[in-house]
Amino acid sequence: MSVEPGRVKILLAEDAMAMRKIELKILAGLGFTNVVEAKDGAEAIRILDSGEPVDLVISDWNMPNTSGLELLQWIRADERFRDLPFIMATAQSDKGQEQKAVEAGVTCFVPKPFSPEELKRKIDQAFGVAAEEPKAAQGPQRAASGRLHLRAAHIQITDHILLGVLKDLIESGEKTPAHFELETQCMASWNPVAKALEEGTVEAACILAPIAMDLFSFNTPIKLVLFAHKNGSIFVRSSLGEYQDPYQNFYRGRSFLIPHKMSIHHMLTHMFFSRVGLKASLEKGEDVDVNLEVVPPVKMPEFLKDNPANCGFMVAEPIGSKAVAAGLAHRQFLSSELWKDHPCCVVAVRQEVIERHPEAVQEFVDLLVEAGQLVARDKQRAAEVGVRFLDPNGALGLKIEVLHKVLSDPLGITTDDLYPSVEDLDRIQQYMVGRMGIGKIIDLSRFVDTRFADKACPGGARKSSGFTDSASVAVELLQRGGVGTGAASKSLLNKEGKYLTFSLGDQEFGVDILRIKEIIGLMEIVGLPQAHPYIKGVINLRDRVIPIMDLRRRFAMEEKEPGPRSCIVIVEGDPSRGDQGLIGMTVDAVSEVTTVRADDIDDTPTFTQGVDTNYILAMAKAGDKVRILLNIDQVLNF
Repeated sequence: MSVEPGRVKILLAEDAMAMRKIELKILAGLGFTNVVEAKDGAEAIRILDSGEPVDLVISDWNMPNTSGLELLQWIRADERFRDLPFIMATAQSDKGQEQKAVEAGVTCFVPKPFSPEELKRKIDQAFGVAAEEPKAAQGPQRAASGRLHLRAAHIQITDHILLGVLKDLIESGEKTPAHFELETQCMASWNPVAKALEEGTVEAACILAPIAMDLFSFNTPIKLVLFAHKNGSIFVRSSLGEYQDPYQNFYRGRSFLIPHKMSIHHMLTHMFFSRVGLKASLEKGEDVDVNLEVVPPVKMPEFLKDNPANCGFMVAEPIGSKAVAAGLAHRQFLSSELWKDHPCCVVAVRQEVIERHPEAVQEFVDLLVEAGQLVARDKQRAAEVGVRFLDPNGALGLKIEVLHKVLSDPLGITTDDLYPSVEDLDRIQQYMVGRMGIGKIIDLSRFVDTRFADKACPGGARKSSGFTDSASVAVELLQRGGVGTGAASKSLLNKEGKYLTFSLGDQEFGVDILRIKEIIGLMEIVGLPQAHPYIKGVINLRDRVIPIMDLRRRFAMEEKEPGPRSCIVIVEGDPSRGDQGLIGMTVDAVSEVTTVRADDIDDTPTFTQGVDTNYILAMAKAGDKVRILLNIDQVLNF
């Protein structure tokens, strides 16, 4: 049994317009189209007080005028609404805030960011019709081999690449663990990772240090056994708007995106803005200069696109570099420039696993340290493994070249020094509790278990972090104008990669190798009546009918009889259609597959008039020649 969406009227209270649109879209996708919108708690109270019937309230916590918590308290104090289902959907996702909502009478609590499936479950739960969810086995389980079945959770960020490298080492046979079998579980956001670790449906997780500390403070039986990396995050600002002195005004009055309330990104964002004289907060109010919003990492570039209300975001790589490469953002700084060699994600393991399978935990930590050394030593292999591990279905559009660039940045992520520094963890909790008023101080000697790292990392930590309270560094980072050092090359990263090159006359062209299906010799082409002049017809290729485009005609070049090297290049016109989206292009000759680096790429030249350059992705320098890299979607747009 579940709720009938068409019968439910929802009051949605959310002050951020972009977030409200996303939530409306999620609700519509679930079938809930009868939704009344309120931009804050005060407007929600007016709607309810007017007598308009409402079956369910979904409210943000942090809103101006009247917060979600104040709205909830008002509702529960009014006899008319005492039993009205209320879902708090909020970035206030630490355990302490959850307790406040429960004490105020919340029906359900769903931390942001959430998926449609998570929200649907909460709506069903709010109406008391939630089906019993099939639960994964809790507690450590043995595989058929007798070894520990070690389930490790992670999300799609470079920070967790050492887990992917370890998985690859095992699958390739280079490493064969004697005490565990590894199962990695990629999750949509931090909240499912935290929930799985809390409920014991995974044995271990790569998770943000502040989330792990928050879970521990509320008696979740976990231990921190290793750092997952150091550094690795990026602060970008939107490409929308002029960036000029006073630079603070670029950010003032706009929203800045972070991946989670309990995150190093929240802490570093707070540090940066406070040191340049701006108050940034998840709490809304007249004294707040920059509104912080929690958004799923993979959605951040989408939130910047065509949305001047959002000024930037801070997140783990490679998401920021992809936004820079796509022209949506400019790099302001890397996290290591604000706090050198800072911790971020950690490896947390359930206490009962440590107690019952210490030999498996030791082996897991040993192999993670080896994987971290491999990432530092062989960035090309790490990038190739990382793309397969982090983006197996191509949903992120992650390229090996982009990830290689991220891993090679001297100020970027490091994985060769994973020994857990209690001193740095204490800096995090002291700053977040003392300066930001979030979280709780925990006994780190009970939380951090260094026994395994002591054996895996002889000598302990090799680097001391460069934490400083100086405002001068933040001011210097703020004053970076334009796109910053090296950003011209970085802005072309999404064009860097392997290209199949071919010739038409004396000119060479290139097409992204990932769009090439195969190369065949010329064969009989059946003409089509009333087709575009540059559509030669169709061929029958192994019982598939494929349209054929004459590229000479497409580019208005002089026609020429086919030569001995003429051939047909089959490309994916629409990758989502599989074989149905294949199109062939006739070319004079195929040259080679070559790697084009960002430093060799120039943007398309600007012509005053009479030259259509939409089909050109970029220009690539090759010795004394220039190759035209094709925007294949534009070429095939007919």
